[in-house]
Amino acid sequence: MTCLRMNAVERAQLAMMLEVSAYPKPGNVDRCHDYPETRLEHFLASTIFARPALEEAERGQGRIGEIIKHAVRDTNCHAGGNTHFGAFILLIPLVYGKDIAGALAAISKTDSSDAVAFYKAFAMTAVRMNATDELDVNDPHTLTLIRERDMSLLDVMQHSATNDMVAREWVTGFPLTRRGADLLLENGPGRDSIVRTFLSLLATEPDTLIIKKHGSDVARETMMAARDVLEGRRSAEDLDAECIRRDINPGSTADILIASLYIALGEGWSWDF
Repeated sequence: MTCLRMNAVERAQLAMMLEVSAYPKPGNVDRCHDYPETRLEHFLASTIFARPALEEAERGQGRIGEIIKHAVRDTNCHAGGNTHFGAFILLIPLVYGKDIAGALAAISKTDSSDAVAFYKAFAMTAVRMNATDELDVNDPHTLTLIRERDMSLLDVMQHSATNDMVAREWVTGFPLTRRGADLLLENGPGRDSIVRTFLSLLATEPDTLIIKKHGSDVARETMMAARDVLEGRRSAEDLDAECIRRDINPGSTADILIASLYIALGEGWSWDF
């Protein structure tokens, strides 16, 4: 049995809920373990509090940058901090545009007002930036620079794409999101499909959040470890325990998985069987 009449907002909320509930997803908050300051309940609460912004996006009205800012603002109302910033960067245009093609059309029309709103949203989070990034969210001059250069939000994502796999999705046409959706449909329904898809995405390329926190060597090591799990050389539980012990969090991969779940749910993938 499955819910055949879900609208885009409900699919987005369900995707957020399913991602955090599935386990074991090595290194991430799930129903089996929390982080010291961010718990499962914080992620679940954010799936609820995000609804007004997702409804804005579904109406296809307003600016994408502003809607992302609203989503961050409305989900920053608990002590768990940022839970879904990267996911909103992907979900908002997908809900706005109805699918990947529509999302790409929508983001091509972003302008400097979207970029400014996005940076104001960024400032509400504790998301890491590269120390040498010219467009530093902590620098008051950044918004002036964006306006002077007339940078659209797509331009900002282009600027960030080398070092951020979520931003790279905007620039390259959501290929990992599409691959994740295809894997979910291929792997079949349910929780195990989500975990296997997560591991497959993690094994595809180094997670950029890991790179920002621990460097490229650790990110590549984690990628290879995910391949070991997929090929049966170690268990997901073992990799999960190691990631938790070493504070390795493949959060960017989790954000892409949420977008993949959203797409797959719209194409008939079932979580309920």
